[in-house]
Amino acid sequence: MPETVALIVAAGRGSRMPGDIPKQYRHLHGRPILRHVLGAFTAHPGISEVHTVIHPDDGDRFADASRGLDMSAPIVGGETRQDSVRRGLESLAAGSAPDLVLIHDGARPFVSPALIDRVIGELSNSEAAIPALPVTDTVKRVDRGVILETVDRGGLFRAQTPQGFRFSAVLSAHTKAAENTDSQSFTDDASIAEAAGLRVGVVAGEESNIKITHDNDMARAAAWLLGTCETRVGSGFDVHAFGPGDCVRLGGIDIPHSQALSGHSDADVALHALTDAILGAIGDGDIGSHFPPSDPQWHGADSSRFLAHAADLLRQRNGALVHADLTIICEQPRIGVHRDAMRARIADILEVDVGRISVKATTTEGLGFTGRNEGIATQASVTVTVEAST
Repeated sequence: MPETVALIVAAGRGSRMPGDIPKQYRHLHGRPILRHVLGAFTAHPGISEVHTVIHPDDGDRFADASRGLDMSAPIVGGETRQDSVRRGLESLAAGSAPDLVLIHDGARPFVSPALIDRVIGELSNSEAAIPALPVTDTVKRVDRGVILETVDRGGLFRAQTPQGFRFSAVLSAHTKAAENTDSQSFTDDASIAEAAGLRVGVVAGEESNIKITHDNDMARAAAWLLGTCETRVGSGFDVHAFGPGDCVRLGGIDIPHSQALSGHSDADVALHALTDAILGAIGDGDIGSHFPPSDPQWHGADSSRFLAHAADLLRQRNGALVHADLTIICEQPRIGVHRDAMRARIADILEVDVGRISVKATTTEGLGFTGRNEGIATQASVTVTVEAST
C-alpha cells in the first residue's frame, strides 16, 4: 500500500480577520482551529505521518495546538503559500519521501475521513486529485459594482482541500513553478499541477468542509458544529481524609498545610471529582474502572494523568469541554488565594481556555467530617458537547 503523508499549510497570518491571533489558532468549540485539522489527519488510518508548515513566529502556538498528538516537527514556511508548500515538500524529500502527499489548508477544520479516503482513492487513477463542489448559483462578472456579464456556470466547480498528489510529480511541478519567474500567480496546488501538465482528477467535496477566512465563517463553523453535536452534563463527587504530611495536593497544585490528603494516588480530591464528571458525561464508567486502586502502578500517581486521560477520551468522541465547575468543601486550608492557580493548572491539563474553568470553595459551618477537619470533599459538574451519533 502506498505511503501517504499529510502536509498541513498553516503559515499564513489571516489578514482578512481582525485581531492579533492568526485564524488557524483561534478557538473553535474550545480548541484551536488547527487542532481540529491535526486531529482529523492523525486519527486517519490511511495517513502515516502528519507534517505542518508554520510561520516562524508561531512555534509556541503550534506546540499548544498539537500537544499530545503524534506529530512531526513543524516546518518553517515562506513568504507566500506557494513558498510554504514548496518548503514543506522539500523537507519531505530530504527525509523519507512518501509515495503520496495530501496538502490541506490549516483553516479547514471539518475534513472528514470519507473525504480523505476519496482523494487518496483517486490517486490510483490520476497524478493529482482534488475535492470540489459544483457551482449552483448564477455567476456574474462585476466591475465597480456593475454587472458586465453573466458567466455560464456549466462545468464550474469550487475547489477544496485536501488536494492529493503523487509526491515526485507535485515536487517537480512546484520546483518548476518556483524557477519560472514569469509564471502566473497560483491560488492552489492543483493549478500548479495543471500548469505542469499533470492529470488532475476530481472527487466529490463536502459543504461542511468550510475554509475559515472571515469572521462570518467562524459563525458558520460554530453553527455547523452545534448542529452535529449534542450537549451533555456530567457530575462527580469525591472525598479524601487527612493524613500525615505538610501540604495538600488540590486542583493540581501543592498547598502548604499541616496535613496531607491520604489516598492510593496523590489523593487530589478536586481532580478526581472532575475526572469522574467528564467520564460520566461521556458514559464511560468512573475513575476506579480506568485506574483501579488495587493496581500498584497507580500508587502515588499524579492525578493530572487521570484527568488528561478523561479529556483524551472526550476528544476521541470528537467532543469538547464547554465548562467545568468545582466546589471544594473544607474548613482548612483556605482556598481563595489559590483559586486562580488551580484554574490555570486545570485548564492546562484539559487544554482549554481558563475562562472555561470555575473553582469555588465553601465550608459546612463546622458540621460533618469536613467541619471536623477530618478531610476534604469536592463536587464537580461539567458541560460537554459530543457528536450526536455517539
